[in-house]
Amino acid sequence: MKKMLFAAIGAVLFLSLGAARAQNLSGTYLFAQRDTCDLYFDVYDPAPGSETAVDGVEKPSILFVFGGGFVGGERSNSGYLGWFRLMNENGYRVITVDYRLGLKGKKVSFSPTGLIKTAKNTVKAVEIGVEDLFSAVNYIVDNKEALGVDPDKIVLAGSSAGAIISLGAEYFISNGETIAKTLPEGFNFRGVISYAGAIVDDGGTPKYASAPCPTLLFHGIEDRLVQYNKLQVLKLGMWGSNVLAGIYAKNGYNYNIYRFVGHAHDIAANFIALWPYQDEFIRKNVMKGNRSIVDATVDDPSVPVWEAPTRDTLY
Repeated sequence: MKKMLFAAIGAVLFLSLGAARAQNLSGTYLFAQRDTCDLYFDVYDPAPGSETAVDGVEKPSILFVFGGGFVGGERSNSGYLGWFRLMNENGYRVITVDYRLGLKGKKVSFSPTGLIKTAKNTVKAVEIGVEDLFSAVNYIVDNKEALGVDPDKIVLAGSSAGAIISLGAEYFISNGETIAKTLPEGFNFRGVISYAGAIVDDGGTPKYASAPCPTLLFHGIEDRLVQYNKLQVLKLGMWGSNVLAGIYAKNGYNYNIYRFVGHAHDIAANFIALWPYQDEFIRKNVMKGNRSIVDATVDDPSVPVWEAPTRDTLY
């Protein structure tokens, strides 16, 4: 009897999830074929009747890069669907992309002897992820009419490893790196949103040759998985949101940062609770082009806290 009950419950949950996906998912597209895998992205169109423009200005599409420590994760994980639906209902199109997992199958060690090798592998994983992201961008540009996407109005958003890729992508564009030259001439994102991200690189403290696009940073102050501050060995390192905000402030870049007291890496997946900050940033800094600079420390009990992955549990 119990088995039948659990089976029935499971069927209901499966059908409910399937209905949720069908309600929002408008298409799945193959954008690249690598030696190891095929890469796809899913498109979730704005909900019928939703507000897709503000004062005559069309809202941007959100290009999302999932998290998972470069060892796991899915582009349309069920945990993301509620957030996608919220954005769709508010008139935003969401495109969520695959990328190759550059640390999958590799030994990850944070011991004194293993840290440098892990750092080098992570730098390579970021580069691979950015390469795949740029392939997705090129596909979107080439098929913009069919997809209904304006390539000049794309906001890049990422969670955890996806946020590292997102910040890295804009860093490469701003510095005119070779990898960025695969993009159409003059292309840039209209904004970047980082849920617990960092710059991971082997060139020392990040320096931007040209100003990055408007950037929104979310980070838990107690995050030790993706560093809130920094972790550096020689020129190899991870420079987190706190350090990046200092660089942006010093150079007069357009940015918002929200630093969450009592939170660690859970901020990487706290999408719905942080939605109002995201929507405001897009409306003001992206759509209106304002330099509305926010540097805030947030102690808000209404933002959920849960046990997030750590180095030990993830690797």
